[in-house]
Amino acid sequence: MSRNKIGFKLGLMLLGAFAAVLLTLGLTVNRVFTNFYNAEMRTEVDELTNHFASMSESHTPGEGADEALLQFADFSNVSFVVVSESGEVLERSGDHDASDRSYIHPGDLKRLFAGEAVELEHRNDRGERYFIAARPIAGGDSAGDGVTAAVYVLSSTRQMEESISSVRHVLWLAGAGAFVLALGFAWIIARLLTRPLLQMQAATRRIAAGELETRLAIRRNDEIGVLSDSINHLAVELQRYRDTRQEFLANISHELRTPITYLEGYARVLRQRLYDTEEEKDKYLDIIHEEAKRVERLVDDLFDLAKMEEGVISLSLEWIDLAEIADNAVRKIRLKADAKQLSLRTDLAPGTPLVYGDGLRLEQIVLNLLENAVRYTEKGGIAVELGQRSGRVFLAVEDTGIGIPEEEAPYIFDRFYRVEKSRSRRYGGSGLGLAIARKLVELQGGELGVESRPGRGSRFEIRLDPGRREEDGPPEGREADMPKGR
Repeated sequence: MSRNKIGFKLGLMLLGAFAAVLLTLGLTVNRVFTNFYNAEMRTEVDELTNHFASMSESHTPGEGADEALLQFADFSNVSFVVVSESGEVLERSGDHDASDRSYIHPGDLKRLFAGEAVELEHRNDRGERYFIAARPIAGGDSAGDGVTAAVYVLSSTRQMEESISSVRHVLWLAGAGAFVLALGFAWIIARLLTRPLLQMQAATRRIAAGELETRLAIRRNDEIGVLSDSINHLAVELQRYRDTRQEFLANISHELRTPITYLEGYARVLRQRLYDTEEEKDKYLDIIHEEAKRVERLVDDLFDLAKMEEGVISLSLEWIDLAEIADNAVRKIRLKADAKQLSLRTDLAPGTPLVYGDGLRLEQIVLNLLENAVRYTEKGGIAVELGQRSGRVFLAVEDTGIGIPEEEAPYIFDRFYRVEKSRSRRYGGSGLGLAIARKLVELQGGELGVESRPGRGSRFEIRLDPGRREEDGPPEGREADMPKGR
């Protein structure tokens, strides 16, 4: 239990709750029994007092009680005392101490001889408690006679208190037994409830220590089961993130090493004048320039990614014509497509609404998608389509390339992710382009989706909301008709 602190605390809470319920129940039962015995005894004393008063009216006080009255008093296990208006004891019977007259109060005598009944509790010098009921006694045989005496009936509560004490003793024994049982059940319940939590604690510690293959085998249809599945999912994601990060670092190292090697080698050739003609020199300079641009693009991607991670990337939003964006991107990629003998066609629907976004960023996204299409397509062609569907404007880039495996499709927009590791040297790329593209589209309130079939090509689609914002006013310079399909 010293190690299982949460189990110990949970057990204490369960035990405390059970003890509180048990104590409340015990006090309630004790109060019910006590009130019941008190009420029953008061009723009994009241009935006996009425009976004694009726019997006492059949003889003259002071002349000796008849034998029936005495026998009834002894049989009822009570004491009765008949007093005069001055408080003098005329008759008495029972075990009560005759010298104890402290229960006879002048005020009660006035009420009794005025025809009222009196009830009270009395405790003698020895601490013994009595229920006392007093009734007036009418004298003579005629109804016109007044009250001539009063009878006090005293009933000791000793037997009642002994019965209540027995009940309390039984309650204490039952409560102690129930508490011991509750202690055992609380310990068992605490162990059962906290066992999966301890397993999760151990698993999360192992995951934090780098053992990302750790998995929990807790199968439950409650919050504990959901938490267990979440931890397993977290371990899977962390493992995938670690693997993609390691691959990313390897790819970046390769991407940087190759141009740096070219830069270093050809710079040495130029410095040592190891070329024969000016044409050869210009060729080496062109190579150095291309490799420098390659490093620049990679650094730009990393810089963009860093800004997105920090949430500080800025956008220049304005009303833009996606047809112009598509035209510009297609014109820039056409040379690469022609070099691989790939067809490049556009289908730009007329009348497509303007969208509110960053034109340069959207062109960067479309150009990235087109470069990927050219890179992964060996034969066939690439199509760019612009249109409107379900109230949104879409711009799609579709190719007939190698496609994306179904199991890889959910991850292609993740940072650092590469679809097929063996392609990294053949096709190039750092695994950042699609992650940056999706983030840029989302920052402009749109979506970037993909549909692909291995061996048959892929279709990337940018979806944006059309229309205008009232605070921006009407778009300026918009032509009546959108450009026709090109």
